[in-house]
Amino acid sequence: MGVEICVEGLTKSFGHQVIWQDVSLTLPAGEVSVMLGPSGTGKSVFLKTLVGLLKPDRGSVTVAGRDITKLREHDLYEVRKLFGVLFQDGALFGSMNLYDNIAFPLREHTRKSESEIRRIVLEKMDMVGLLGAEAKLPGEISGGMRKRAGLARALVLDPEIILFDEPDSGLDPVRVAYLNQLIVDLNAQIDATFLIVTHDIASARQVPDNIGLLFRRELVMFGPREQLLTSDEPVVRQFLNGRMQGPIGMAEEKDAAQVEQELAQIREPTRTPGSRPLTPRLLPGPGITRPPRWEAIATREAELQRKEVTGA
Repeated sequence: MGVEICVEGLTKSFGHQVIWQDVSLTLPAGEVSVMLGPSGTGKSVFLKTLVGLLKPDRGSVTVAGRDITKLREHDLYEVRKLFGVLFQDGALFGSMNLYDNIAFPLREHTRKSESEIRRIVLEKMDMVGLLGAEAKLPGEISGGMRKRAGLARALVLDPEIILFDEPDSGLDPVRVAYLNQLIVDLNAQIDATFLIVTHDIASARQVPDNIGLLFRRELVMFGPREQLLTSDEPVVRQFLNGRMQGPIGMAEEKDAAQVEQELAQIREPTRTPGSRPLTPRLLPGPGITRPPRWEAIATREAELQRKEVTGA
């Protein structure tokens, strides 16, 4: 079962450059959350702060009842055992085959026998669809396979929290679709808490329970998927629709007067009932039981859609 992460008043800067400030949110235990934001808004910095690789200037990150910003290195090491991380490039060792890459955390951090390690490694490789590729080197396989190998390695210590740093980067749309389905299936099977940093809007619409958006050095919104997908917040609408008009500029945020002028010129149709339907959510694959929370989510989204259609 996943654990809840409670973030309160988190602020991080490098020198005089403030990355983000006063970020507060709760990542619900066992749910999938996505963090969106334009390039340069500090999404990856946020992930590294959650796992204690970077220390914030202010604020707290409470994991399993412990504020990791105040822990000594030894205690922080123990809390980090709750985490698994999938880095952008998979972070595999080029000289090791996939089996040894995935076995590495078990050999490094446990005293398990090689027979037990083999059982765990093959189990995780099976979960991500890599059985039969144990002897291959990272340079011999596709980017999508490297991502799956990195995910298998993140799973071997049975983490209660899994962080994904732009898992879709460098993948074509078909591989992204397969990876999204794998993420949904894994969450249904292991019930860990997932946080995904991504630029991919299609993934953000289909995969998570919750969505957050970082912009202008702050957390604009964080909440249930349907809340952001139906939001009228200008920066949320601009980002989700991938258009130029709005607060987000090429290099940085735009002047307020310019934003106001652009938004006035957008000929977006007046909201009418049913004009903003929710993208259908990805369901776990055949034979995988849906987590109990899915019934409540489905009921909530169905009610929202009913209100959209009827205008009630």
